[in-house]
Amino acid sequence: MQIINQEALSHCIRDAVRAELQEHFKTGGSQPPDSEKLLSKQELAAELGVSLVTLTDWMKKGLPYLRLHKRVYFKKSEVLNAMQQTIKD
Repeated sequence: MQIINQEALSHCIRDAVRAELQEHFKTGGSQPPDSEKLLSKQELAAELGVSLVTLTDWMKKGLPYLRLHKRVYFKKSEVLNAMQQTIKD
């Protein structure tokens, strides 16, 4: 009987999950209805027609964002709500 060590098992599981996720998104897997696509800084800046510098300044002033590892993402609905609140105030 061969016993697999913990590190090898961890790699196998990680690779299997990664492969399943890639297949899911490749085949156009649907997202749950309440989820929202996250936008990168570049995508949001392009949508809003502002520079990355301006977007960074807005983040410092309270624009809502999510940090996942070293990357920053935005939910468009949260950004638009925050911008509407700023206009009202």
